Amino acid sequence: MTQPSQYGEFDYIIVGAGIGGLVIASRLSENDSVLLVEAGPDRTQDPRVSTPGLTTTLYGDNEVDWDFMTEPQVHVNGRQIPQPRGRMIGGSSSLNFSMVMYPSQQDFEAWERLGNKQWGAERMAPYLRKFHKYPPPDHTVAKQLGLDAYLIPSDQGSYGPLPVSFPASYGVFNQAWDETFARLGWQNEEDPINGTKLGAFTCPLSVNANDSSRGSASVYSIDRSTVTLLTETRVEKILFDSSGSLNRRPKATGSLQSPQLLELSGVGNPELLQKCGITVIVDLPSVGENLQDHCISSISYKVAEDQVSGDIMRDSQVAQSVMELYQKTRTGPMAGMPISVAYLPLVDGRKQASPDIRRNIISSRPSTNGTSLSMQTQAEIVAQILRDGEATAEYMFLPLQIHAHPGATSMADLFEKKADGNYISILAMLSHPFSRGSVHIKSSNINDKPVFEPAYLDHPLDLEILARHTQYIDQIARSEPFASLIQPDVRIPDVSNTPDLSDLDAAKSVVKDRLLSCFHPAGSCSMMPVELGGSSR
Repeated sequence: MTQPSQYGEFDYIIVGAGIGGLVIASRLSENDSVLLVEAGPDRTQDPRVSTPGLTTTLYGDNEVDWDFMTEPQVHVNGRQIPQPRGRMIGGSSSLNFSMVMYPSQQDFEAWERLGNKQWGAERMAPYLRKFHKYPPPDHTVAKQLGLDAYLIPSDQGSYGPLPVSFPASYGVFNQAWDETFARLGWQNEEDPINGTKLGAFTCPLSVNANDSSRGSASVYSIDRSTVTLLTETRVEKILFDSSGSLNRRPKATGSLQSPQLLELSGVGNPELLQKCGITVIVDLPSVGENLQDHCISSISYKVAEDQVSGDIMRDSQVAQSVMELYQKTRTGPMAGMPISVAYLPLVDGRKQASPDIRRNIISSRPSTNGTSLSMQTQAEIVAQILRDGEATAEYMFLPLQIHAHPGATSMADLFEKKADGNYISILAMLSHPFSRGSVHIKSSNINDKPVFEPAYLDHPLDLEILARHTQYIDQIARSEPFASLIQPDVRIPDVSNTPDLSDLDAAKSVVKDRLLSCFHPAGSCSMMPVELGGSSR
């Protein structure tokens, strides 16, 4: 069926069966009829999707991954950065690393300050527990990860649809990670779900505790008579009524394609639309603007001679063995990526940056005079987070080597095993970037991918902050007990080609050479009121 006349009427039409679309469809269809349209296939039974440890095999597969690439990034040596996006039922929740992370209270307060009333931390707290179901972890895993020190079982979700667990896939690196941060002075017993966490912890994964299968947005119930699901169906444009109303046509096509669909439908900046030969329906220049993304810097370290890492699974015989283990016992590396994380405020050398250093960095930022009220307000919010000593970076431990290249880095390049031996990686992700980019159509053809311009490091403070956190990566690597598990002087980028990271300029060079995305683009159809530069009327 391809013509509207072939259908009956629906109360709502939802474009995109990813995280947003499935949740909305599930809720609305309790009382109303819904047509849910997804461009990709249903791959919920595909072992590559359902097996957490096979995530990286999905990247670059154009049947299930939109596989976007940025424009050349001026501030990272002209490099192009990959951005995988799910093109299937479940969207990007069907090809991500399944990490369940919670925002800080200040993030929610910022939403409210930017015009989203009733979206503050206190009002949003119940919803952090509504979406998931958390069973008590295995005693051995809980002890290994030190979960009893900070995780409060009664604060977790009990009845939500998304399964959340700590699968049996962790090892000595995860245990050493927490102990190392504690020795460095980052001892914090707050449960991350409460939004005030600083220090190290291991996040749960959206993995079913019963069979160690991936949990994605596909768990939201749409198997009911009030939902009609169309897969492998591309929406080319939205047909508006005479008022230009969008009320019953929710878009859930993601931060990169929601602006594309709006602009192809005549909603956006008139100058761009006319240039592409599109009739202007709604003059809304904010569409596709305000794009922001979490960027990361990383260093990979060779492990000690008596250790192995996930790199060993590049050996086909080893990969076959761990897959057989997973199929028989639902344990091992295929049960979930053993990632550990940490939230840290701005650091300087071996410790937290002093208030004076934070003030000096903030005072060096360019003036926002002449920018929109939205940009001025957002810049002040991010500066306040920095000023207050809130987390400015999220550190991550990954059990494998990662790479970045001059020119374009594909996802295959990123995870390719180029260095002999076994490596692990420590990443630092910029939590609250000052930089803002955009995403816009390049033509009136739906098959032309949008122009993705995240403008990484466009604001100078982003580089100042991320470089300091990159320096701290090396501090972590040289601190016990983590240091005993690796060879801190055998790393990617090679020490012989990289000056001592105690030099801030050297750290900035590493950031530019190694910067990648954490795949969290947001803000391109912001909920801010139009008068603040948003897209909400």
